[in-house]
Amino acid sequence: MGTYSVFIALIVVVCFLLILIIMVQNPKGGGLSSSFGGGQQMGGVQKTTDFLDRSTWVLGGILLGLILLSNVALERPQATSQDSRLLDPQEQTIPESAPVEIPEVPAGQLPE
Repeated sequence: MGTYSVFIALIVVVCFLLILIIMVQNPKGGGLSSSFGGGQQMGGVQKTTDFLDRSTWVLGGILLGLILLSNVALERPQATSQDSRLLDPQEQTIPESAPVEIPEVPAGQLPE
């Protein structure tokens, strides 16, 4: 398993965790925090909301970092002999083609 494949697997795992954490949150304050007592008066509820918010940002940063690092691990094909011929202008040959005959037009007449 190559390095790029490892990065892809890690990206998929982080995406799955990010989806789970976002789905647990509720933009109206309902989400997971409402099941721990129903109100904001409990200290644990606010800490849960802060944890979910920070987890979202951390996982988003990790995802961005993994995507950038996966580009470094991407395997690029090596130059082949055909590619090296394209880089060396002295080895290029121009294929011969049949000469094109241009019909002569008498002076004063334009073809339509």
